[in-house]
Amino acid sequence: MRGAVLVAITAAIGNMLQGVDNATIAGAVMYIKREFHLETQPAVEGLVVATSLIGATIITTFSGPVADIVGRRPMLIASSLLYFLGGLVMLWSPNVYVLLIARLIDGFGVGLAVTLVPVYISETAPPEIRGLLNTFPQFTGSAGMFMAYCMIFTMTLHPGPSWRTMLGVLAGPSLIYLALTVFYLPESPRWLVSKGRMKEARVVLEKLRGREDVSGEMALLVEGLGSAGETEIEEYVVGPADGDQEQRDTVTLYGPEQGLSWVAQPVAGGRGSMLGSALGLGGTGRQGSMFDSMRDPVVALLGSVHERLPGDGGAGSMRGSTLFPNLGSMLSVERPGGAAAGAPGGSGGAWDEENAARADDEDDEYLSDDDEPAAAPGGGGGLEAPLLSRQSTEVEGKTNANDPRSQSMQRFSSMGGGVDAASTMGIGGGWQLAWKWTEKVGPDGVKRGGVKRMYLHEEGIPGGANGAAAGAGGPGEYVHAAALVSQSMLYTKDVLIGQSPTEPAFANPPEAVATKAAASGPRWRELLEPGVRHALFCGMMIQILQQFSGINGVLYYTPQILDQAGVSVLLAGLGLSADSTSILISGLTTLLMMPSIGLAMWLMDLSGRRTLLLTTIPVLIFSLVILIVANVVPMATTVHAALSTGSVIIYFCCFVMGFGPIPNILCAEIFPTRVRGLCIALCSLTFWIGDIIVTYSLPVMLNSIGLAGVFGIYACVCCLALVFVALKVPETKGLPLEVIIEFFNVGAKGIPEQMD
Repeated sequence: MRGAVLVAITAAIGNMLQGVDNATIAGAVMYIKREFHLETQPAVEGLVVATSLIGATIITTFSGPVADIVGRRPMLIASSLLYFLGGLVMLWSPNVYVLLIARLIDGFGVGLAVTLVPVYISETAPPEIRGLLNTFPQFTGSAGMFMAYCMIFTMTLHPGPSWRTMLGVLAGPSLIYLALTVFYLPESPRWLVSKGRMKEARVVLEKLRGREDVSGEMALLVEGLGSAGETEIEEYVVGPADGDQEQRDTVTLYGPEQGLSWVAQPVAGGRGSMLGSALGLGGTGRQGSMFDSMRDPVVALLGSVHERLPGDGGAGSMRGSTLFPNLGSMLSVERPGGAAAGAPGGSGGAWDEENAARADDEDDEYLSDDDEPAAAPGGGGGLEAPLLSRQSTEVEGKTNANDPRSQSMQRFSSMGGGVDAASTMGIGGGWQLAWKWTEKVGPDGVKRGGVKRMYLHEEGIPGGANGAAAGAGGPGEYVHAAALVSQSMLYTKDVLIGQSPTEPAFANPPEAVATKAAASGPRWRELLEPGVRHALFCGMMIQILQQFSGINGVLYYTPQILDQAGVSVLLAGLGLSADSTSILISGLTTLLMMPSIGLAMWLMDLSGRRTLLLTTIPVLIFSLVILIVANVVPMATTVHAALSTGSVIIYFCCFVMGFGPIPNILCAEIFPTRVRGLCIALCSLTFWIGDIIVTYSLPVMLNSIGLAGVFGIYACVCCLALVFVALKVPETKGLPLEVIIEFFNVGAKGIPEQMD
């Protein structure tokens, strides 16, 4: 995973530049005000600081859609260029008006970095460490602020420090960032797949993962191109295949090794596993409490995934299962001799990745008998058909013994005993990607077949207790697995038509389909899909609650608190000027955050995002209450200083562990690939608007209701945030991005509907 870590660190330099900018303007504004005589023009003074914020808000409105069209990497390059240009203009700035223009340009760079760096890291990181890597922006941002404060403090020790140098220093590291984005950072593999550039995506994945076998993840990325769909939860008992025993209504799972196969027996009602229990209780939870009945279906479903896991007791993987070693390859083609396609001696067609594509039409799910695949050369290739090439599609139950498709179907029936066949592979986080062939008879009496995608997850519940399993063997040989089943984006009608049974189903899709997939961009109407709309509500709300949780107010009040604690007096005794003292206090405050961010990086994928929020938000509330008490109740100066200082330190440490990084992490995880940039832009726009409201309302509220009243409002917002997280924010640790949106698709329809 070294490649993914280095790429994440490099991308997070954009947030480090944001931290440098925040710190340098805080130190430079004192000298800007004196040079341009802004003491009597507070509005202009405020604009010098706020113009960057305005620029970030403006560019955020279209950065996401543009990133979905041109890619993530070009936007990061643009961010570095804007940082560099803004730094140069600030270094030159002959008057305040040029300075305002420079701050606006700088804000454009800030907006692009804050919006797209989390998206880029999420799309390149493996699920197991995605939370850790996505906390890098928070860490590098604080590190940038601390380094900038150290630089400014050193400059203030000399007579006549130059504010132009303070601000212009940004151009130096931005040049380094520009070089890294141009010559080192690859494009996001998920974006490349969305544009049909499969070979490039494979090369990038191999670099990021440090291995050549990335076929499973490539298939996952293609399957993740759909934004929403009819997702169903099914339950299976999975066990070893027994070719000597007739097995009805089973799905056959094939592995890459000779003779390695499993069968999956559907569980009637889907109540046996944890996901099935969540479904059966209609989202009310096992205890049936009022709290559980109010809980979002997505929270209930993902909570059931993390609640009780097999194997290593919480890693969320299938690695502890004896039934899922080496489970499946991208294209497991069973030969008469047992060899898989692609294995030595196999002659199966290879995946022509540049042409792999998807179709957008929901009607492409099933093939009728009129949609004929090409006949095999010589008519005898059916026995060597890949597992997922089109199977028998009979008209009114009639079969043709000479039809290669029928021969292929008979071959699979003799192996698995059922009408479904599937190929599986691991996709991370304990999930397996599979496909199954399904058939149904339409109103016209025509039997149609199609391919369904399955995301399988072992639930750690022995399947032997469920009665009829999929073959012979003792109870311990079977496991219970839940499956998220929906239409395949990889094996669509347009892809399957015209295929020879001897070729992979996705070997040579029609050119029109590949062109259509590559040309299609983000569509606003996709935001109205239930799953996307559900995720968007969650993302925007948590951004709003973060901004109104009090971080700006506490930052504003920190110098006053530390001054009351006697820190400024102590530092003044060292011979420091008032300006140097102010900068040093701000630097020390920033330094306090960094160990907490490091701890959050370790816990993000261990405890999870939801757990960190539920643990740290109550501490934020407690800290704000202590600040209120310290400002309302008369007490000794020493006690007041101790309570205030301790509360501020605790507040900062807990905020940067939870409410600081997690909203951006969640927003980068819960949206589909095709509209991720668009959705993250809307969430970022919400963030910046909330930031503006809080920043400019703070002085007004301080004058009207006082400091205790302001902190009281912030405490109430934190209470609302705690309730919202408990009811609406799911746990996403360790889950592939494509699986997360499937849960939102299910939850958007409501759990009771899934039982119909």
